[in-house]
Amino acid sequence: CFVRPSEMVGAQWEEFDLDAAEWRIPAERMKMRHPHIVPLAAQVVKLLRELHKITGHSPFLFPGERAPLSKHRSRDTLSKALRSMGYQGQATPHGFRAMASTMLHEMGFTPDVIERQLAHKEPNKIRAAYNRAQYLTERKAMMQHWADFLGGLAIGGKVVAFKKSAA
Repeated sequence: CFVRPSEMVGAQWEEFDLDAAEWRIPAERMKMRHPHIVPLAAQVVKLLRELHKITGHSPFLFPGERAPLSKHRSRDTLSKALRSMGYQGQATPHGFRAMASTMLHEMGFTPDVIERQLAHKEPNKIRAAYNRAQYLTERKAMMQHWADFLGGLAIGGKVVAFKKSAA
């Protein structure tokens, strides 16, 4: 979904409308303090429905172990997961945002659409003042394309394994 790691681990069920396939992150949880709409691919909605069966008792998608009703997992949980899979020093949770951006640019998606999905602030102050487009239709199509692409890798596409360094 290209959200920042802190936005992911703090996700709350009340932010999701699975029927509309949208995640609406409130401004107070966003780095730039603006609300953000994340279109969800069909595969993501399916996974979230499954996850709800497991963590739906908590307000959080990823509840903390000690206080599941009041705290979510720590941001470092994602880094720990990558380390436990052997990717220490090779991948970071935030790095998946850069990878998605790079690959979607290579796939020909419009930079404005990608940047809006990443919730980046427009650097040109005049353009930012006038262009408030959300590009939701384009972003929804892009997110579905991305999910289909990743799904294709998982079921027989060309997956390149990371090689662990000798050090």
